Amino acid sequence: MNSDEKLLEDLREMVAEVLEVEPDELTDTGDFVEDYEADSLRAIEILARIDKQYKIEIPQTELPELRNLKAVHAALTRHAPQG
Repeated sequence: MNSDEKLLEDLREMVAEVLEVEPDELTDTGDFVEDYEADSLRAIEILARIDKQYKIEIPQTELPELRNLKAVHAALTRHAPQG
């Protein structure tokens, strides 16, 4: 497993905990709102946990785009310090 796959799996566990589902139920493209009944507070909690765990701040203006695990992973990668 490379570091990118490890990051995705770590995110899957974190997001699944926030959404109160099992990690294996959380697909990469499953919509948090439509498929997992997440509300805006859960989305904010996901952002807060990313900030705390990875020391990366994803602007709340991107919140509407973070609708699935793949989008969260992409945002985390995009905002990660390079190097």
